[in-house]
Amino acid sequence: MTREADSRPREQRRWAIDLRPLRVVAYRRLWIGNAIAMFGFQFTAVAVPVEMYALTGDSFWVGLLGVAAFVPLLVFGLWGGAVADALDRRRVLLGGALLLWLSVLGLLAQAVLDIGSPVLLLSLVALSSVSFAIAGPARAALVGRLVPAELVPAATTLNFTTAMATSVLGPLAAGLILAVWRLDVALPVAYAVDATLLAALVWAALRLPAMPPDPDPDGGPRQAGLRSVVDGFRYLAGSPVLLLSFGIDLIAMVFAFPRALFPEVAAERFGGGAAVGWLYSSIAIGSLLAGLVSGWIGRVRRQGLVLVLAVVGWGLAVALAGLARQLWLVVALLVLAGAADLVSSVVRQSMLIIYAPDRMRGRLQGVNTVVVAGGPRLGDLRAGTMAAGFGSGVAWVGGGLAAAVLAVLLAVAFPALTRYRPPIGSSPEADPGDRRPQRAGSGSEG
Repeated sequence: MTREADSRPREQRRWAIDLRPLRVVAYRRLWIGNAIAMFGFQFTAVAVPVEMYALTGDSFWVGLLGVAAFVPLLVFGLWGGAVADALDRRRVLLGGALLLWLSVLGLLAQAVLDIGSPVLLLSLVALSSVSFAIAGPARAALVGRLVPAELVPAATTLNFTTAMATSVLGPLAAGLILAVWRLDVALPVAYAVDATLLAALVWAALRLPAMPPDPDPDGGPRQAGLRSVVDGFRYLAGSPVLLLSFGIDLIAMVFAFPRALFPEVAAERFGGGAAVGWLYSSIAIGSLLAGLVSGWIGRVRRQGLVLVLAVVGWGLAVALAGLARQLWLVVALLVLAGAADLVSSVVRQSMLIIYAPDRMRGRLQGVNTVVVAGGPRLGDLRAGTMAAGFGSGVAWVGGGLAAAVLAVLLAVAFPALTRYRPPIGSSPEADPGDRRPQRAGSGSEG
């Protein structure tokens, strides 16, 4: 066999997505259950803002969906992280999945009964957000237990890529439903699909092994109270690079997330119908494509610099998409934005999981839940409010440009982020001013 023939498989492995975490049975079950449930969730993610816009005819009300989702995340997200560190994470995940099921059934019931209440929609979105705040930290923290530390970046990439795949197929399917059936029929169908497929997440939680918390260093029982949450913040305060990674993600989502504008833009520029499905799918398409060639991400050394560049690229691509007037061009530019988002998400989440000790992962993931899930909700409010006052074009383009500029300013003001590199082997080499947490799997924290 020639040297060229030998090098081709190696080169493919350098770029192809790493599937080794799927060899771990427990992780594979969770991955399958999440994938099916996330596909169903996309139907609701499209149906709720479309229903709200149909009821009110105002993007401001669509933006209020972001508030309804963010407030419970802020209130319960940090507590949910403390719960994930104090209780069996498998049971926490199961309880959150059941609560989410209840909220989706409520959405189905109000659509079937044609209640037509914007306030009820906001309330059910808030209930769904509570369930995510409770189960999200536990689900994310489970990865550090289910796979060895060296496979955490690959497992994280698999999770994000799968989420993006469902975010592509789900909104497209939802858009097809909206295009084929009348709205009073399409909305109940969308909610029913979500309620049915959510059973997969319950199945996955039931099949996981028990995940009791690690013993408390002080020897006492773990508590999910205010003191535990404060301890998590104290730990995070000693890790400035992690704080900066949270900050730059908030900048990206709050200023450059155009989701709340999709129903209005689809209706005004492209005649509604299936166009809204393409807009909701486009960012996920980019993330999916980037995930399929993500083998290089696990080998990145300048992770902080890559994170900053990805956020800047995200903001610029979103701004250019807001200027486009052809649907295919808007979708293409949002695809580029989605690719940048996949890179930034994987790098930041890998940093968080690998270096946090298991006893702190739940609480740090609680903060992460508030940032990752709350940022887009605040972005919805920002976009909806700006669109109501200045028009959807200003809200879209101005937000993207602001995110790119602010990301650069943050990197210049706090160079520790761009200097950051992951540790080599088991002996992390801290950057100046960075009291980095212990590497997963090292010492007693593994």
